[in-house]
Amino acid sequence: MAKQQQAGGGKTASRVKVKQVRSAIGFNKKQALVLEGMGLRRIGHTVEMVDTPETRGMIHKVRHLVEVVD
Repeated sequence: MAKQQQAGGGKTASRVKVKQVRSAIGFNKKQALVLEGMGLRRIGHTVEMVDTPETRGMIHKVRHLVEVVD
């Protein structure tokens, strides 16, 4: 995927890759909804997201289910 540009300034938005490493079964339902909101569907699935405070908050909420990939 190509990097997306932020509005104004022409700078490219920094990205973060997130990989699901554990199942959400047996955990709080809200955590499963966070994974769904991040676009993660199954163990081993990786998504690339814009690195914002909101994204970092989502990662923090399910940090025991995901890992950040370089």
